[in-house]
Amino acid sequence: MLLHFFNLKNQIKMKTNFLKYSVLIIATAFTTAATAQKKPVTHKAHTFSGYSNMYSEDGGREKIKTDENGTEYELTLENGKAVELYVNGTKIDESKFGDYKGVIDHLKEQIRLAKIQAKKDQAQALLDQAQAKRDQEQAVKDQAQAKRDQEQAMRDQDQAKRDQEQAGRDQLQAKKDAEEARKAEAEAKLDQAQAARDQVQAKRDQEQAMRDQAQAKLDQKQAEEDQRVMRLITADLIKDGLVADEQSLHSLTISPNGMTVNDKQVPDEVYKRYKTKYSRFANSAFSFENSNNSHSIRISKPSH
Repeated sequence: MLLHFFNLKNQIKMKTNFLKYSVLIIATAFTTAATAQKKPVTHKAHTFSGYSNMYSEDGGREKIKTDENGTEYELTLENGKAVELYVNGTKIDESKFGDYKGVIDHLKEQIRLAKIQAKKDQAQALLDQAQAKRDQEQAVKDQAQAKRDQEQAMRDQDQAKRDQEQAGRDQLQAKKDAEEARKAEAEAKLDQAQAARDQVQAKRDQEQAMRDQAQAKLDQKQAEEDQRVMRLITADLIKDGLVADEQSLHSLTISPNGMTVNDKQVPDEVYKRYKTKYSRFANSAFSFENSNNSHSIRISKPSH
């Protein structure tokens, strides 16, 4: 009997990891049973190298049934104390439990350790679940941000397309300007040079279309400056008697070819004076319109 006990003890040590895994499942079943109105729970572990066990629990009563290479043991614990022991179906008298003390103590200790580990694993599982929830929430935020970035990219792409179309129109306008320049005999050479500059400028406009998004803030600042200069021009027009007041100015154009106020060409000496003072507007195709108290300024070909 003692020799058989030592053989059993050695085999149990060789299967410690498997027993921990089995008891971990048992402890999980025990926890589930406790929350399910204390119903009896039975769990059978996988068989490994001729060894398997069966565990059941009902209240404070636990039963462990093991099969060790053909020898079957069945142990019943009540409130942690061994109360019944069977070997191959034969009940062992309680007075002989001392002969199996090592086996009983070892199994009880493994169950105790496994239950402790099960609690740790359960606590870790809760932490992992909380982390998974945080990761999922972050993934949702990242997905929303990605969607916003994608929508912004589409808007930028649309803006770039519009800018490119505008550059194409500018280039077409440059060709028309070149044709018109050739018609003016007196300004032929100047117009040809201007047409060449317009073509170069049109190409620059096309390249600028790809940088328009970054240029938007600068354009806004320039628009404010244009409004300021326009107020100065208006004041000069009133001072020179070309218009009675600000409301009387309906349209204004200044270009390398001349200047008009309310669709009327101004004298050459007046044009030269404005051209010198407002050279940036004069060297461009500048136009101003005042319709129903709505002002618009257009500079098609800013000089560089």
